[in-house]
Amino acid sequence: MKRPLRGALAAVLTALAAVACLGLSTAPASATSRDATGVRTAVPVTPAAPAAVTVNFAGTVSLSNCSGSLIRFPASASTDPALVLSNGHCLTSGFLDPGEVLLNQSSTRTFGLLNASGRNVATLRATKLAYATMTDTDISVYQLNRTYAQIQSSYGISALELSAAHPVQGAAIKVVSGYWKTIYTCNIDGFVHRLKEGDWTWKDSVRYTSACNTIGGTSGSPVIDTSTGKVVAINNTGNEDGGRCTLNNPCEVDQNGTVTVRQGINYAEETYGIGACVTTGNQFNLGLAGCTLPKP
Repeated sequence: MKRPLRGALAAVLTALAAVACLGLSTAPASATSRDATGVRTAVPVTPAAPAAVTVNFAGTVSLSNCSGSLIRFPASASTDPALVLSNGHCLTSGFLDPGEVLLNQSSTRTFGLLNASGRNVATLRATKLAYATMTDTDISVYQLNRTYAQIQSSYGISALELSAAHPVQGAAIKVVSGYWKTIYTCNIDGFVHRLKEGDWTWKDSVRYTSACNTIGGTSGSPVIDTSTGKVVAINNTGNEDGGRCTLNNPCEVDQNGTVTVRQGINYAEETYGIGACVTTGNQFNLGLAGCTLPKP
């Protein structure tokens, strides 16, 4: 796992890529040309591809040891208590055991809310740890003491929306770390049937192309599809030393049990299934039809 970082570091190296905002094409749907006889005819013009969504730090958060994001589901209301998403291995109490699930536990954890440029504009506080596990996936979801509308009104920052669709191979993505205030840019290289690290196993994980060389402290960062601006996964681990299925050295296991080690490659856990376990008021209900998150 991308080791949680504890305490302040003496220096922070920040590599922020400027993101260009592409304008919409104003070209007409067709142009004209003259043939050999001088007759003017219409020539179809291929429409320009849609511009990529500009991704910045707005809506991301920094934790004491990890990264995270202020998130909402497609059905979330502005009056719902806001939620923060990070990794299950980023809990202040330490790693969860395989098979362990935490649900609706009191919490007063705080999060630094970032604006578009990466400046900390507010400290948000949890009222409870709504859900956490390191089984099948690696997530923690905190419920805050403020609603989305209150946060928007006070700071002008909206929550990032979780996509309800499975991510797509080849999609352009950005991994946005609130801890390091760094944005990594790459593509989804593929999906891993089972990703095994030490005692933990995760299902249908996202594998990045090599450009996303995430480091410790990036755990919990939202993975944003640049074509939609929606969160499709949560950054959580990478193979650091070429080890085989050990801590900080996850391995890939396919349907036939074949193990593959990819040193230097990093991974994320999909998030599209979380919303199926959340009901009115952003409350977790693991008994909902279609909810596949592990249960206590």
